[in-house]
This record gives sequence, C-alpha cells and structure tokens, in this order.
Amino acid sequence: MSKIMSCTIKINTQAEKILTELQSIGFSKQNVSILFPDRADTKKWVQEKHAGGVLEWLAGIGSLAIPGIGPFIAAGPILAALSGSVLGAAMGGVTAALVGLKMSEYEAKIYERKIKEGLILISVHIQDVGIGKRKQALIIFKNADASEI
Repeated sequence: MSKIMSCTIKINTQAEKILTELQSIGFSKQNVSILFPDRADTKKWVQEKHAGGVLEWLAGIGSLAIPGIGPFIAAGPILAALSGSVLGAAMGGVTAALVGLKMSEYEAKIYERKIKEGLILISVHIQDVGIGKRKQALIIFKNADASEI
C-alpha cells in the first residue's frame, strides 16, 4: 500500500537539500514529485540543477499552466497527473491531481493554497507501510525547515 507524504518550502536551496537527501536514502525517482512556481529565480535554478544536479535525477521535468493558478514547473508523478488530467482541469488543477495521487482532498486544498502563495511542494510516495521510510522522510522534511508536513 502506498502512502504520500508532502511538505511545502519557501526557497530553492531547501528543495535541493530535501531532494538530495531523499535520493541518498534510496527513494526512487518515480516516487518523488516537485512543483515550483514558474518565476525567474526558480526557472534559472531549475535549468542549472536539471542540467547537472538533483533535478536531473527526477522522472521528467516540464512546464505547465494550471488554470486559475498560473505557470509552474513540475517533475515526477505530479507532472503526469497535472498534464494528463481532464478531471484535474475540471476540479481545479492541483487539488484534483493530488487527490489522484492518493492525498486526501482536505490536505490537497491546503497544498493548493500554499502553492498559490508561491511555495514549493515536494511529495514522496512511500510503498512500505512500515515506519522506516516514512520516518526518514519526516526527518528530512523537518531538518530542511519544511512546513505543512
């Protein structure tokens, strides 16, 4: 059974720290998602890291416009959920995509609000139901001063 654990962060260096640590403890690139607001500083950072850093590790990276929210850069399962979801466009983009990725609607709405405020969303899909990977991800999120864990 798969569980999703997510957080929001304010700055790119926090994102880099979290992604690097998730990779180092064995999370697969197919189980990690990130959603950035498409701003000049973020776009520059994404281009640098995608060309030879931690974003290169993630499964796919692309730009998309979310109706009612704006332009974003995404990678991982959330990119596929947002770009391929007719339901997502009808329900409101991010909320529908996150619900489709097994997040509760209540949590998904909180994350959508935070994304609208310009924060970065990172999610991990944890396959085991034991506390090992969940606890490790929680520690990584907390050590990076993430919010809404």
